[in-house]
Amino acid sequence: MSAAPFLQVRDLVRWFDGVRAVDGLSFDVLAGQVVGLIGANGAGKTTTMRILATLDLPNRGTVSLAGTDIVEYPGTVRQRLGWMPDSFTPYTNTTVADYLDFFARAYGFRGAERDRRIGEVAEFTDLAPLADRPSDRLSKGQTQRLCLARTLLHDPEFLILDEPAAGLDPKARLEFKNLVRVLRERGKTILISSHILSELGEMCDTLIFMDRGRIVHHGDPETLRRASAVAGVWVVNITVEGDTAPLRQWFAVRPGWKLVEERRDGARAEFAADNPGALAAELRRLIADGVAIVDFHREQRRLEEAFVDMLREPPPIVPRPAAGPSRPEAKP
Repeated sequence: MSAAPFLQVRDLVRWFDGVRAVDGLSFDVLAGQVVGLIGANGAGKTTTMRILATLDLPNRGTVSLAGTDIVEYPGTVRQRLGWMPDSFTPYTNTTVADYLDFFARAYGFRGAERDRRIGEVAEFTDLAPLADRPSDRLSKGQTQRLCLARTLLHDPEFLILDEPAAGLDPKARLEFKNLVRVLRERGKTILISSHILSELGEMCDTLIFMDRGRIVHHGDPETLRRASAVAGVWVVNITVEGDTAPLRQWFAVRPGWKLVEERRDGARAEFAADNPGALAAELRRLIADGVAIVDFHREQRRLEEAFVDMLREPPPIVPRPAAGPSRPEAKP
């Protein structure tokens, strides 16, 4: 018997001035999963996350966290979730330690327990050495870690992270990705949005693609990456030794090949075939024809490309779940 969803969203609708920012959203998240929420600006990601974080109310639909309705019992739900917004401004004239102390008190921690909890989140986010630093004089990466530390103070089971890596340099993004990995290992359930699709593919168990308030895809990253092979088009990267002209000339006379990108040391190309055996035969022919191959490997489709392709296609017709208790839909 499969486990019940930790988060259950059913027929969620939210509009502003007659425009549906969220249009009939339904999905489940299992306990311990890391789920990526992807969409262009205006797709409805932040509105969805704000509803899940009990910061906004839906016009229709239901959301439950561990069996608790988030609209009917927001206080109970808030004890179990942590919200990290996409915009965060620390307080002036406040040190990192003072900032965390303020929110620990707000969460009800007292005395030694408060000190212990602040110390734990400061160590986890590597903020302990910055305890006396003014909170408004941190780097972008340090500021994001301070926001995460605040989010983790009450040790929530469910984390909602809205664009946590936005504006970070490569080193800070790597550090943040490692923090998410550790949180996952600790059993946290995480919903995370980002425009850096490649990193979401590495971190997430499943991805939800949104467009105009609706879900256009919900599945694991590997399914998306394999989509080009399923369609009978294999993308390959070829590296050669020396002059690349023989490779370009070979593409020009071989049927089924399309040169996608010329590179200094080779090319990226597409090959139309129904099975990998045909691709293997082409590699043997390429070598037999005297092209100096150094490396030849099949490329899985990039998540960015999959996302763009989805936006070009009409949204799928997704059967609605069985009717359940819901709130009357207010008229815009």
